[in-house]
Amino acid sequence: MFEGAAWQIVETQGDGRALVVEADLVRRWTESGLLEAGVFHCFAFGDRKLAALTSAPNHMLCPVFDSRSPNTKNEALAFALALSATREIDKESPLQDAIYVEKYSRLLPTHSISSRIDDDVVLGYWLTGGATVSVKSARRIRHMLSWMTSAQLAEVLTAAGVGTADSSADQGDSPPKQRQQRKGTGQQVSSSGGDERDGGTFRLPGRPELETFFNEHIVDIVTHRERYKALGIDFPSAVVLHGPPGCGKTFAVERLVDFLGWPGFQIEASSVASPYIHETSRKVAEVFDKSMKSAPSVLIIDEMDAFLADRQMGSGHHRVEEVAEFLRRIPEATRNEVLVVAMTNRLELIDPAILRRGRFDHVISVGYASTEEIRSLLVKLLADIPKAEDVDPAPLATALAGRPLSDVAFVIREGARLAARQGRGQLDQESLVTAMKSAAARHQEETPSRRIGFY
Repeated sequence: MFEGAAWQIVETQGDGRALVVEADLVRRWTESGLLEAGVFHCFAFGDRKLAALTSAPNHMLCPVFDSRSPNTKNEALAFALALSATREIDKESPLQDAIYVEKYSRLLPTHSISSRIDDDVVLGYWLTGGATVSVKSARRIRHMLSWMTSAQLAEVLTAAGVGTADSSADQGDSPPKQRQQRKGTGQQVSSSGGDERDGGTFRLPGRPELETFFNEHIVDIVTHRERYKALGIDFPSAVVLHGPPGCGKTFAVERLVDFLGWPGFQIEASSVASPYIHETSRKVAEVFDKSMKSAPSVLIIDEMDAFLADRQMGSGHHRVEEVAEFLRRIPEATRNEVLVVAMTNRLELIDPAILRRGRFDHVISVGYASTEEIRSLLVKLLADIPKAEDVDPAPLATALAGRPLSDVAFVIREGARLAARQGRGQLDQESLVTAMKSAAARHQEETPSRRIGFY
């Protein structure tokens, strides 16, 4: 039914399920104290040492990424208690790739190679059936869980140990149109979003051209729906952002999703790719269905070249089927108020039928940031950090121009680490310059010959 690098979930007779796991992963769970060794049945399959854990039909056994919105408060509460019980034992392991074992009230981390997602987002993902939304974002979570009362939601959040939904975030996460209406009635608008929410205008420090595009082609249409609808424009068109790795595509889209305050869904290789025929298309269809059910929402297609490569390049039948699924679904999603934003580093590989207008109306090139753009981003990143009077972003901006935005964040973080290591209470220019020298551009590093492996 489901599989990972070292585990599988299979269906058993009587509609039950069994988790089949390699011995090394079981050992990590038992040594950490998440489960007792006695709950597993150990066996050999050829030369492989495996273990199995069974579950009755009335107990859920599934990966977190296969989340479906719970039907009752008790189902939601059971997952929240499992999250809390797991965190009491294992405070560090990422849980977005965990396996939910309701029978033992545990989330078992699979320790895959992925960046950690906060527990409040993991819980929101589970409760909403696949939307990347924090349970602390009151307006968004209540909109998507209309069947649950505020008291029931508060009980679930308390049981999970992730705090309570913040009413101030409720205002900060409102769509632009709602924020303007509140402003007109005299209700105070939260400033938790900083410059990104100033005056109902989307802000993207360091990328003025992309900021202008998002404001003109997305935010203004959402904010003035009636004006645009009168002229036949119902919803913003789908967008493709393309450019080299590290140019800030993901950062820009994340800021846009935060600004709009809509539920966010994502299609990426790690979540939908499957070696089985028809399985990838089925998973893609499920994500589109979830996004349309929660509309208005944002659907992000990351590394779209992994799914939507040109069908004339010798792809198999399954790849043709996947492209056809996207061709059908993208216009349907736009009609149902889903903002589709795709990203790629290899635009030349994308099937031409996908890129034609009517599916993706806008194809935007995002290059590396200029000196002025880097300086603007540095000012933004330094704004909330205690810093000495000698801190000057200008020379740093000159040195970092034309490099990935992740290098900018690294220099700030590394400079802060060096300052703290020296016992200083403020970030100073000397620490930033030292960090800058240690952050040589990857493409500038000497690579006299092709190397295989890590270096």
